[in-house]
Amino acid sequence: MALAALLGASSACNAADSQTTGNFHEATLAEYRRHLVELNGVVAACAKARDTKSCDPALVGQDDHVALGNAANAERRLVRYNWLRALLLKARLKDETPEKAQDTREKQDKTQAKPADGAERTPAEETMRPPKPTTSELLQAAETRLNQEIAQADAMAAGPAAVTADRANERITMKQVLAGRDFRNLETSTARDTMLEKLGEWLNLLWENAAKLQAHAAWVGRVIVWGFILAVCVGLAWGLLQLERRWRIRLVPESDGPAAGAASARDWQLWLADARRAAAGGQWREAIHFVYWATISRLESKRLWPADRARTPREYLALVAAEDPRKAGLATLTGSFERTWYGGRAACESDYSQAETLADGLISGKTDGCGAAGGAKQ
Repeated sequence: MALAALLGASSACNAADSQTTGNFHEATLAEYRRHLVELNGVVAACAKARDTKSCDPALVGQDDHVALGNAANAERRLVRYNWLRALLLKARLKDETPEKAQDTREKQDKTQAKPADGAERTPAEETMRPPKPTTSELLQAAETRLNQEIAQADAMAAGPAAVTADRANERITMKQVLAGRDFRNLETSTARDTMLEKLGEWLNLLWENAAKLQAHAAWVGRVIVWGFILAVCVGLAWGLLQLERRWRIRLVPESDGPAAGAASARDWQLWLADARRAAAGGQWREAIHFVYWATISRLESKRLWPADRARTPREYLALVAAEDPRKAGLATLTGSFERTWYGGRAACESDYSQAETLADGLISGKTDGCGAAGGAKQ
């Protein structure tokens, strides 16, 4: 790492020259390994002699264009040695003594600007800075790097088995790292997290493209803003319409059965049976009363309206839509019931027969002609 940080600028410059000239050598794995061994010897000789002849960058030779395998169509990798050439050029000079290096560092600190707040650097801040590596240390790091490259070349030359073993060791090391305390609370991402991540990436890409388009056309930003405002207004209007419709219809929650005291709380057949018993006893007024409530119980059990015993006969009639074919028959039956039960008018057998006929039509759903016939008899 220290070697890469020190020689980054030099590597970038020399890499550009090498790319333009194409100065590299087509090498096999064996040739590449032999070149690495030679370079290792060059670095060792330079570290020992530290003179112009032993540390000549020309000793590095050409870059290698290495085939990563023994097959004819194997993938190739370009290995550059600009970092090593720059290091050999630097190694021609002897290392500074510790006292001189300290003086150089102090001069550099004095030439640097003070912090933005005007405060002086504390001794603790100065001691936190890592010491600058010497050229001898960089040469040792170069030898280590070349040895690692030689080991990798040997692993590739050994074939897939050696690579698999190397990867197995890497996998074991990774498991040991993940088993540490810092990674104990990690959880596997769920499908929901994956979908949300993809959605976020899509939205980011969408806004990024919109921003790029806005740079060429300013009207795009205004269209996006006003389009968003319009979408919010349309959504609010739609929500208010839905709420208003619910209030107007007056939806009531469904229950398992009708409320106590409602007409449908008693089965309509029982109401009709009471009506026929009353008619058999000549009690026509009571018979019409039972026939009416048998009809209301039947229609209410079909959920024509919510069950509610507090309604009057006219309120039941108002709940039936005007285009409903049962409207006329129920209106005739309601009028007959109100006249005899609430109006005190005497009822006879013909009144009961008419009410029973209307009730049979409403209960069975066959209302054709019933309402008209009832109206004619009135």
